[in-house]
Amino acid sequence: MTGALVILAFTVVVGLGLYLWDVAWRKKHPAQGGSPDADGQTDVTVADGAAATDSGEEECCGQHLVCEKTHAAAMTAEVVYYDDEELDRYAGRDGASYTPEETDEFRDIMLTLLPSDVAGWAHSLDLRKIALPAELRDELLMLMSDVPSEGDMAVAGKGER
Repeated sequence: MTGALVILAFTVVVGLGLYLWDVAWRKKHPAQGGSPDADGQTDVTVADGAAATDSGEEECCGQHLVCEKTHAAAMTAEVVYYDDEELDRYAGRDGASYTPEETDEFRDIMLTLLPSDVAGWAHSLDLRKIALPAELRDELLMLMSDVPSEGDMAVAGKGER
């Protein structure tokens, strides 16, 4: 019983110390840690430069984990076309409103892309305000997760020598 109390006390002390360190760091670096606004919500900058709040006002597409890891340098505010100009007619539509034929059009373009271009294409659609069909989101994320990051390639290269 005494051992459990010692472990609990140690955990509380370490947790409190980390919390105080985090509060102090956020006060010194408000641009990196985020500062609460008048409503008490923390502003977070998303990839396209818009601000979202912790309350979930913007739906997360799930791309940010992959984009940060593999394609952060390639993501710009400039629209890049991947021979898909015909998709511009879908700008402003909801992702759930596509017909099966329209979904197949998106799928055909997505499957003809190089694996390294998939994340850039998704970013380009986002910049052009074109919603990806709901049925293709999981496929897109799987394609994006199959692309090895530069760090993974460096580690793999070391083991092959």
